[in-house]
This record gives sequence, structure tokens and C-alpha cells, in this order.
Amino acid sequence: MLILLCCFSTYAKTVSDSVSSHLSSLNEEQKRILYELAVLEKNGFSADEFWMKHKNEFPKLDDQVRDQLALEIFANSQILYTPPKDSAIQFWIQAQSLANWMFYLSAFIAICAVVALFKRYWNLLVDFVIKNLAPLFRFLFSPILLTYELLIAGILCVYFGVCIEEFVLRTVVVHVGLCLLWSQSTAIFTKEYLIKRYIVRIEDDFWSKSSWEAVKTISLPALCLTLALVYVLYTIPQDVFYNYEIVLSGIATIYALPFWRNLEKYLYPVLFPFKNDTRARGINSLGGCTVIAIGAIVVLIFQENFLFCNVISALMSLLAISFLILSLKMNYRYDFRNYYYLQLITALFLGLAFWYGFNNRLNEIVWFSLIGTSIYIIIKYFEIFSFFSDWKRSKAWAWKLLGTAVLLWLLAKGILNVSKIIYQV
Repeated sequence: MLILLCCFSTYAKTVSDSVSSHLSSLNEEQKRILYELAVLEKNGFSADEFWMKHKNEFPKLDDQVRDQLALEIFANSQILYTPPKDSAIQFWIQAQSLANWMFYLSAFIAICAVVALFKRYWNLLVDFVIKNLAPLFRFLFSPILLTYELLIAGILCVYFGVCIEEFVLRTVVVHVGLCLLWSQSTAIFTKEYLIKRYIVRIEDDFWSKSSWEAVKTISLPALCLTLALVYVLYTIPQDVFYNYEIVLSGIATIYALPFWRNLEKYLYPVLFPFKNDTRARGINSLGGCTVIAIGAIVVLIFQENFLFCNVISALMSLLAISFLILSLKMNYRYDFRNYYYLQLITALFLGLAFWYGFNNRLNEIVWFSLIGTSIYIIIKYFEIFSFFSDWKRSKAWAWKLLGTAVLLWLLAKGILNVSKIIYQV
């Protein structure tokens, strides 16, 4: 045993010494080539052609020592790496970035297309199945039984969809499952089996005096969707956009609980301090929900926990959208005191969001605040003219349109300058 241990230790030491001696003899250019070799191999690319191109720049190395050198250089290199121009690694990084954007775009387009097809052909499909495939399929595809079948199909899409390796297909299958899970659970709880009917039912139940109806038709389906999103996030945490969807479904689950209707009159005056009975009750509800979201985001920020970063980013994006809606002039027809107050609050929120994202290096929040600010400025540009004239009927519409183009150009220049400042600090 002692002899075997000595042999093993000698063998291991020989390999280590060999790697160390070769590593110390390499120059910076050779280290760079080995670093690129390791990056290509780690990302599943064949590096044979790349190595044959640069093989003559090294002393004679066997494949084992070469791979060990590449791994050692990769493991001990700094995280920040600027690939040289026209190098293989630079081309791969650019191709990977372009491909990722195309994946996201194709997934988004596919989701929109599938949902649009469901909306367009769903009633026709149900009617065809019910009327033309009787009597056998009349039972199998009755509205009630079909609802349960689609609910099971949605659960299966979510459960097995997360196992799909291809990103676009996985995203489409999971979102189809989520859509079926929400719509069919809503149909079951409302006992209305067509989309047009239970959409109207949801709106009525939200303002209903019956506490159980709002819980049954809004909170419970949203809770089912939230639990499904928890499973998806646990299984595929690399798909970060589900963090935004779970925040939205979570807010719907909580805010549809009836006791918030009683608390709204104490919540929305924070954003609407001046009394005005002409404001739509939907705007009041959005104001109350916004106040709750602000409280939740303040609590999460003070936790100082990295796990909450995605949730904070999602809440920030939803709050930005809420403030943009609440700050619209159309919500304040006769009394503009709350309108002026909301402009101050919205500008303050966007500024604080940018400051928080910049100080904590949270790029998503920084870009949300910049995009939200750009949209806010454009909206206010149009609203300023609406105080004095009608945009469509005014003779100076061409000048206003030219001003819009100049404003967009200035915003683009401003974003470029801010981005330079951010990434140079």
C-alpha cells in the first residue's frame, strides 16, 4: 500500500509540475489562445479547427497537457475579458448575443400568435366539435368536460414543458399551459365555460358585495397560476422573465381579496389627496394597489437579500407602468390638482428607481427607469398641447410632429450619454 501511494503521489506531482512548468513558459498571446480554446470547449463548440490554426505557435504539447493548461488559465483569469478584434471568441460572443435576442423575439411572437389563434378559433372549434361529432363526442367534448380536459392539458404542459431543452419551444409550451390553467380554472370557478362570459363575470365580481364571489372567481384562479409559476421558477430558474409574471399573478391573488375593498378608501388618498368624486373607481383601485406595491417593495429593499432582486425588478417595472397610467390627463377631467400632484410623485419614483438601480448595479431597474422616463416625457409632451388645442384638428400638427421627432432624438442621445456614464464608472 505504501509503494502504491508513493507511485500515485509521484504520478500526480509529475502532471502538476508539468502543467506548472509549461504555464510559466507561456507568453500573453499563447495564454490568450488557450483561454479562447477553453471558452469554445466549455460552450460545446468543436475546437479542433481552432487548435490546428494556432498549433504551430506552441511547443509540442500533447492533448492532455494542452487541455489542462487551458482549464488552468480559464479558472485563474479575471472575469472581465475583452476579446481582440476579429478573434474566434469575439465572433462567438456576438453570434451568441444575436441568437439570444432572436430566441426571445421568436418566443414572444410565437406566444402572441398562439394566444391570438386561440382567441380567434376557439369558439368555432368548440361549436364544431359539439354540433358535428355527436353523439360520441357530444359527451367527450361537452363544455363542462372539455373544460376539465383542457385544465388537465394545461397542467401537463406546465409539468412536462419545463423539461424541454429548446428555449423557444419550452417557452411556448409552458405559456400555453399557464394560459389554459388560468382560463379553465376560472371557467370552473365561475361556471361559465366561454371566455366572453366569464371575462364579464370577473369584472362584475371584483366590485361585488359578495366576498366569496371575488375570492372564487379571481383569487383562486390567480393562486393556481401563482403556484404553477413557483414550480416553473424552481425547475428552470434561468428563465428570469417568469419572475415578472409571478409578481403579477401574486398581486392579482392578494388584491382580489375582498377586505381590500374596505381598505381602498384609506389607501388611494395617498396618491389622490384632493377629493374628487368624478374619478373612475378603477383608477382608485389601481392607486390603492400601487400604494400596497410601494410598501412591499420598500420592505424587500430593506431586506438586502440578493434572492429578492428579480422580484424587486418586477415590482419596479409594474410600478412604473402604474404611475404612467395614473399620471395620464384623461383620468382628471374637471379637477387637475391630483394630476399635478401625480406628476411630482411619478417623476420622484422614476428618479429614485434609477438611483437605486445605479447604486446597486441592477441593470434591469436602470433600463426600466430610463424607458419609463422616456415614455413619461413623450406622454407629457402630447398632453401639454392638449391643454391648449386639439392635436388632430390643429393646423400646427406638422410642427408638433416635428417636435416629437426632435424629442425622440434628444431622448436617444440622453440614453446614450447616460449609458456611457454608467458603464465607465
